[in-house]
Formats: sequence, structure tokens, C-alpha cells
Amino acid sequence: MDAYRRIFLSLLVLAFPLLATNVFAQNWPDRVVKIVNPYAPGGPSDNIVRMLAEGLSSELGQQFMVENKPGGGTVIGANVVAKSPADGYTFLLATVAPLVVQAVINPALPYDAKKDFAMVAMFATVPNLISVHPTLPINNLGELVAYAKKNPGKLNYASAGNGTGPHLGGELFNSMTGVKLTHIPFAGAAPAVLAVLSGQVEVSFVNITPQIQHVKSAKLRPIAMGSSKRSMVFPDVPTVAESGMPGYLSESWNGLAAPQGTSKAIIDKLYKSVAKVMATGKAQDLLVTLGAESTVMGPEEFSNYVKQDERQLTPIIKSLNLANF
Repeated sequence: MDAYRRIFLSLLVLAFPLLATNVFAQNWPDRVVKIVNPYAPGGPSDNIVRMLAEGLSSELGQQFMVENKPGGGTVIGANVVAKSPADGYTFLLATVAPLVVQAVINPALPYDAKKDFAMVAMFATVPNLISVHPTLPINNLGELVAYAKKNPGKLNYASAGNGTGPHLGGELFNSMTGVKLTHIPFAGAAPAVLAVLSGQVEVSFVNITPQIQHVKSAKLRPIAMGSSKRSMVFPDVPTVAESGMPGYLSESWNGLAAPQGTSKAIIDKLYKSVAKVMATGKAQDLLVTLGAESTVMGPEEFSNYVKQDERQLTPIIKSLNLANF
């Protein structure tokens, strides 16, 4: 009997942490949950994550609040989350900047982008749209490449700033085509688009959101979408991959990441709730107005996506002088 009792007690000791974790996850959340946005308020990502937070508050019965902590090229906000307790009450609005770009260019990064975060869920992507001033004799991607090769050094492209996803998309385009469009960085997507509208810059590599109204009014000519599929907003505009550059992908992605060590049960519960919120009509309506896509991935798929982005973009990032972006 003593031997059986010892075996039972041993199994109980082994099982207790798992039982405790599951009970904790069932009761989670029981207080306010914070999502740290490493960008300033007002952009597409901020609008989407605030909608998500509102939906999660209703779905899970506790307030999810968004706290903007911009600065340091997203390092300040990301570091807050990396150093937070892994208790399921602090998450990061995860994008390419803190998880990929900064990991390559910043040797003094105060966190480890690969080890300090656990991916929870991707919830949306915002395609980057290549467009041109309508006075240019360019109507598709092939014509853009041909014009750039025939007129070396004469085409500039605008982006929302050094190290942003569209900037990297422009450099990936240069690398894959062998052309050299000169990068002109601006302090945000809106001024970048205005520069193309005014004819100051010829080509736009900017996310779709600030370009929608100008494409609809024919003040900008859309050339190709950087995303993996065509946009719901402009279904007639082909992707870059469809236009003869297979493997090209340039889209801004948005997800949630947790401090490493956060309970898998909590991560799975939050992922399932994210999926429910992003399937609602309210979420879909907002995404359409922004030209964004509901792109929901679970922890493993999202982690693999980030790794793929890292493999594709790291050589590009290393070739650029982004130390001060």
C-alpha cells in the first residue's frame, strides 16, 4: 500500500502545476489587461488594435486597454512588454519593427527579439501599395521596371520612413528586379503620399490606407499590391507576385506577443478570442475602410511567419544604413 501511495503522491505532485495553470487560465482575465502599442496614436495599426481591444473586452468580460508607448523606433514599448511579468496581463502590439528590424540594426537592443516574446496571434495585415503619379507612362509592374531601367537614377520612391515595412518593400523590389529606385523617406505615410500627389516624388511604396481616396479619384495610379492576395478595396489591381515577381511580399502585419513564459493556456484562450473578434461585422467594416485584411494566425503559424519575414528581410536590412531610424 505504501508503494501505491508513494506513486499516487508523485503523480499528484507532477500534475499539480498543470492543474493550477489550467484553473488560472480558466479564471483569466480577472483584472485589466494592457496592450502596449509601440507607435503613436492615430495610425491604421492603432485604429485596428483599439477595435480589437474593445472586442476582447466584451468577449472576455474584462477591460483590455491600449497604451501607446512610442519612441526609440518601437524599442521603448517593446522593452516594456519584454520586462513585464509573464502573467497574461501585458501584451505587445507586434509588428516588423520591434521583432525584426530592430533585432538586426540595434546591437544595444535592451531585449532579445527572438527569446523574450511568445507569439499569440496575428490579427490583421495592411497591404503595401505601389502607385505612381498619373503623368508617368507606367500602367503596370513590367512597365515600371522597364522605365526604371531605361531611365536610371530618375525615379524616386516615397515611404513612411527609414526602416518601415514599405521602405523594406521598396528595397526588396530593387533587389529582385535589379533596378535602382532612390528612396526618399518621410515622417509618416500621409506626407509620403502627398509628395507623390504633388509630383515631388514619382513612385509611392506606402501602405494602402492613405492612398485609397487618391486612387479612387485617379490622382494616383495603382501598379501592384505587395500582399499575398488582391485587396478587397481594389480587386482589379494585381499583386506584385502575380505581375511577374513570385516570392515578393510586402505588407504591414499586426499581431499580439506576450512576455516569454506566459501560460500556453492563456495564449490559446486569447488567440481563440482574437479570432472571434476579427470575424465580427464591426471588425470587417473597419478593415474595409482601412484597406486592411483580417489575417488571423495562431501562435505557431504566427511565429513561423515572423521567422520567414526575418529570413527574407535580414539581408535587405543589413545592406541599408538604418542605425538611426
